[in-house]
Amino acid sequence: MTKRTFGGTKRKQKRTSGFRARSRTRTGSNVIKARRKKGRARLAV
Repeated sequence: MTKRTFGGTKRKQKRTSGFRARSRTRTGSNVIKARRKKGRARLAV
């Protein structure tokens, strides 16, 4: 079976859901805070 032509891009992924992108906004900070509280090993992508 052949692969699909379009896969995601790393840059886009980092820019939208990377740690620094999350830190910029209040809601993003809440996401990081919630993930810390839950004890996630990975806080962001």
